[in-house]
This record gives sequence, structure tokens and C-alpha cells, in this order.
Amino acid sequence: MTSKIIGVGNYIPSEIIDNEFFNKNLFFDEKGKKLEQDNAVIAEKLKEITGIEERRYASKELVTSDLGLIAAKAAIENSKIDPEILDYIIFAHNFGDVPYGGIQSDAVPSLASRVKHQLGIRNNYCVAYDVLFGCPGWVEGVIQANAFIKAGIAKTCLIIGAETLSRVSDVHDRDSMIYADGAGAVVIQATEGNVGIKSHVSASHTFKEKDYLYFGKSNNIANLSDTKFIKMTGRKIYEFALLHVPDAMKKCLDDSGYKINELSKIIIHQANEKMDEEIVKRFCKLYDASAPKDIMPMVISKLGNSSVATVPTLLSMILNNELQNHDIKENDVVLFASVGAGMNINALVYKF
Repeated sequence: MTSKIIGVGNYIPSEIIDNEFFNKNLFFDEKGKKLEQDNAVIAEKLKEITGIEERRYASKELVTSDLGLIAAKAAIENSKIDPEILDYIIFAHNFGDVPYGGIQSDAVPSLASRVKHQLGIRNNYCVAYDVLFGCPGWVEGVIQANAFIKAGIAKTCLIIGAETLSRVSDVHDRDSMIYADGAGAVVIQATEGNVGIKSHVSASHTFKEKDYLYFGKSNNIANLSDTKFIKMTGRKIYEFALLHVPDAMKKCLDDSGYKINELSKIIIHQANEKMDEEIVKRFCKLYDASAPKDIMPMVISKLGNSSVATVPTLLSMILNNELQNHDIKENDVVLFASVGAGMNINALVYKF
């Protein structure tokens, strides 16, 4: 018994934010010193490193659970199921619902409960809960849903990943240019066939690495409010990812029984284009292989980093023929991987 994907959906916000949007921002370093470089130079360097030219922000009237609901509806429609048969709704996020212009996160009731309510599901035995696992949260939600299915306590599950990072980023921190909003979702169902999830692996590196991503005060020390924002130590995250993610990907692929040359696609968390390319390069090197052309689709240049939403959004785009030069066909073997706050890593091998 394993799980197969029977429906996908996403929500890509309509508000396009290009790099010029940040031209008037006052950027400071972590010690509160104003950055001397012109903002245009900072943006160009960001583009060089991360590949980001644009990102998407949610419109003012929407919050994270709204984005997740839209993606969930699309996935349910794509799956052609009656939502009443859902056994679990798992919603991966990290900051709850943060209203535009607000400073307080709202996650009670859970975002999964809100989506279930908005879907009008009356089945009380459809369990709705949230997952907070950093950027790998959506992949972890799929792993958990698959465990329920393999244990025989679920047959059909909806897994959502959504975030509005634009609401929790510091306008005085140049890292704010990385963050984006979005949502993606899948419906998975029990199967006895040859398709579906073949292996998975998860890890939490917390002994020394716990605070590589954290909540902290604004870089503008003149801002005396107690409001906190998402912060990261970029260099340490980069080094951490290159050291640990390829090994986790290899363990997952080895556990699946497939060989490196049988992989059709690697769908990796859209965190940083240069970092992701290096991760895949190092992963292939573990097998004394080179990364095949077009094995790793990237959308970060136009969509930015929307945390838990990047992987399901990208998957949905490919399966719905919305991404040029990339497709997934029957019998294709795909490796999913993600890394983020915690510091958490996970990977999953799936046969279509």
C-alpha cells in the first residue's frame, strides 16, 4: 500500500513585484548600519545569486488560509472527488494568517480547520490540522498523509502548502527581496499499483543549526517596536544545504531502489537558484554522474521564494502544462527535496 497523486492545484497571486519595487527601501545590515551600496546594485546582486527578478504578493484582502483554500479547491476539482470522502486535511505553513498591515499572526483555529469549514465539509471524521516544519512543511505533510494511508487509517488526503511571507518580512532587510506569497495543494489516495510514493526521508538538524532561520527585530535600530520579522543567516544556510541536502536526497533515492539514471525530474524547494543548482550538482556527484539538462525545473526567477508553497506550486504547474520545456509522463520517477527552518530537510521519491 502506498499513495498516488490524483489531483493538483495552485494559487499564484496576481500582484507582480519586480526588483525596482525595493528602490526606495532603506536597507541596514544586522548591526543596524545603513548599507552603502545603491539599491539597484543590491537588487542586481540578489538576482545574480538567487535568480529572482520578480515575486508575487497576495492582494490586501487575502490571508494565507485564503490562498490555501483556492489551491485546495483547484486540487479537489482536478481530482474529481467529493470532498466529503477526505480523511485528512493537512495545511503546511509557518506564520498563520497575518492580515495586510497587521503585526499579529492568527492560527487559532488551525488554517486546516478554516479551509475545511470553507469547503463546507460536514464529515466530522475528516481530520484537519496544521504542520509547522519550515519550508519543507508541505513535503512533510505528504509524508505524514502517506503514513496514515499505509497504516490503513486513511484513504484520501488533501495536503496544502501556503504562505504570505510578504507580511512577515522586514522592509529594512535586503533579504526581504527573496520572499514571496503563494499556495499549492495535492490530493493523494491509497493505491496498490506500481505508481506512487516509493521512499522518503526526513531530518531535523537542531544541535547547532536551530537558529539559522529565526524571528528577530528590524534591522533599522531606530524602529523601537517589538514587532519581529523573519530573519536568516544566509551564508550558514547556504553551507548547511550544500553539506546535508545531497546526502538526504541520496539516501532517499537509494531507499527507493531506483538508480540515478532513472530519475526524470528533481523538484526542489525554490529557495535560491544558485544554491539549488549546486545541491543537484553535488547530489549527482555522489553517484559520479553529471546533472542532466532540464532535470531541475526552476520558477524562482518569476515567483520568488514562497516557502512551503514552492514545491506543490511547481508540481501543479508541470502537471497542468503551465511550465514551458518541462513535463511529467507516465512511469517518470521524480525526486522531491526541501530544506528550511529548523533546520529541517526532507526528500521523497515518486513514480508517476
